[in-house]
Amino acid sequence: MLRRRFAVLALPLLAAAGLAGGLYAQLESGDRGILPLDSSNTLDIGGIHVDVGGADAQSARYAGWRQAQRQGFKMLWAKMHNAPINQAPSLPDGTLDQIVSSIHVEHEQICPSRYIADLGVLFDRARAAQFLGVEGGEVQRSSPMLLIPVTISAGTSTSVELRNAWQRAWAQFRTSQSPIDYVRISGMGADPMLINSAQTTRPGRGWWRNLLDMYGATDILIAEVQLQRLYPGGPARARFIARHGPDYEIVGGFTLTAQNSDGIGAMMAEGAQRVDELYAQALAAGRLTRDSSLNLPPPPVLPALPEAKLVAPVSAGNSFQIQVSGKNVNFYNFAMAHLRTIAGLESATPQQINPGGTSYILVTFKGDISQLAAALGARGWVVETAGTVIKIHSDADKPPALPPPPIQPPASQPAQAATTNQTSGEQ
Repeated sequence: MLRRRFAVLALPLLAAAGLAGGLYAQLESGDRGILPLDSSNTLDIGGIHVDVGGADAQSARYAGWRQAQRQGFKMLWAKMHNAPINQAPSLPDGTLDQIVSSIHVEHEQICPSRYIADLGVLFDRARAAQFLGVEGGEVQRSSPMLLIPVTISAGTSTSVELRNAWQRAWAQFRTSQSPIDYVRISGMGADPMLINSAQTTRPGRGWWRNLLDMYGATDILIAEVQLQRLYPGGPARARFIARHGPDYEIVGGFTLTAQNSDGIGAMMAEGAQRVDELYAQALAAGRLTRDSSLNLPPPPVLPALPEAKLVAPVSAGNSFQIQVSGKNVNFYNFAMAHLRTIAGLESATPQQINPGGTSYILVTFKGDISQLAAALGARGWVVETAGTVIKIHSDADKPPALPPPPIQPPASQPAQAATTNQTSGEQ
């Protein structure tokens, strides 16, 4: 029973370990990842066919490469100036040796006295610029665009999860003369998890924004190929579709064929070149515009806060302490009566009442202490000031007299006349 319970508990652990091991094996697989060629400092021209004879195979091959250099420079000059090849200048072989960076072989047949090949010539951009008549050989480029190659074969869609001929074609494609600034992925690291065939059909814009920011691109290009084989190793047919944007928009397409599996690589290379031409034409026509939904949404508009009304400042009065000295409570009462009739006095609050000694009153007065002391002195009090304290007392045995009541305004004349008439009638 104990063994069975232990086995039941161990099964989930073994399943989790197997899943983790499978994911690790998928990420660490050596059957993926192709580094793109860096052609930023070179000018490439390909498809140069040579058929040269010689005394031996080495001499024929050397002569064929010489001919490829001469023909390649004229083809590159004509391409960059959009002119016929017969108008291109001829450079001596010594100059061509200095500006040619390398020669890559597309296809060659070597015979004892003959050399037949299709070659490509790479020219150093900085050295060849003065002979091409174009400063630096620069072309107007688009904004950086993330390129995702997708292969659909036998009902399975893959991108860079495994090495394939379509990814290799784009990795080996030389983009120096293309008006599209491609951001190509290698398929190493986290590329298969972040950018795969499933990502190309996801509508969510948030994840697309994260991918574009991560790879330093501003837009999306999806190069799709649908590969069909008649039978293993036999003729193959491929449908190439150039797509753009997060909505899988079709830019153009075409179909190529290969006689057998050995020709699939060349077919893919030609397909990459023609897809690049489709993208270049779309860029020139203004069709490769960034989808506005890839931009971050604007921040929400906050409601306008009501304007605060300006409140007139209230002048606060000054606080002083009045000390009243007298023989009885009348001195305190008379002092309070005098204070409440002084203009500018806001309040008078008793603090301590001492009928036979000194009483304390806290007052708030709109003015300084000298003005309050003068007002009390005008009422007959003997005043002494010290800081914010005013001491008052009387020289006589009784406090100063209260001020007379205010004079009432005289009655109006009609009222007096009415009173006079009434008196006369009574008489």
